[in-house]
Amino acid sequence: MMDVEEAITGRRSIRRFLDESVPRPLVEHILEVSARAPSGANMQPWIVHVVTGASRARVGDAVRDAARSGRRSPDYVYYPDEFFEPFKSRRRKIGFDLYALLGIGRDDAAARARQSEANFAFFGAPVGLFVTVNRRLNPGSWLDCFMFIQNLLLVARGHRLETCAQASWIPYAGTVRQTLGINEEEVLLCGIALGYPDPDAPENALATERAPVETFTTWHGA
Repeated sequence: MMDVEEAITGRRSIRRFLDESVPRPLVEHILEVSARAPSGANMQPWIVHVVTGASRARVGDAVRDAARSGRRSPDYVYYPDEFFEPFKSRRRKIGFDLYALLGIGRDDAAARARQSEANFAFFGAPVGLFVTVNRRLNPGSWLDCFMFIQNLLLVARGHRLETCAQASWIPYAGTVRQTLGINEEEVLLCGIALGYPDPDAPENALATERAPVETFTTWHGA
């Protein structure tokens, strides 16, 4: 098992996975350990829907069709209405870096669309997870869920698995719910691809930069 700092600093979003199944007991173990995340009043508000096999394909096909026809049904808006600095530059850089690794030109709209739609196949990962929370709960419970999600991403690495936390499913929350029969009271927070990474995929070499500590930290002394 890798240590905590190695798990954190070596984590990256994987965008192509091997066609290798992940045993259900292993997924259950990862979820069990991840559920040690802190939560206010020990409410443990996270809900997880695991999709594999036909269910994974069915929800992917449904959301791909919704995306192509412009049928959006989000529970919340993830990104700002208009990007501004420094967020605009950071977003542009990761996009340019990813497409460069894939050999996709800036004007190749078709290739960009295909890469975007790969989200809805969980980038080939055999396991997809949707994390939801009851919509009657307040933002504090959302924060608890995000700590659970971070645990999941890191625990997976300790078992030779990798992940990609995906915001791409959020605009189509209604389609995900309808396809999988998820309760209307559940807000879709994100999707997660889980599997064994393809070591030969160029896109998996993408390592994003992080801003220096002094750019986001203010020290309040005596």
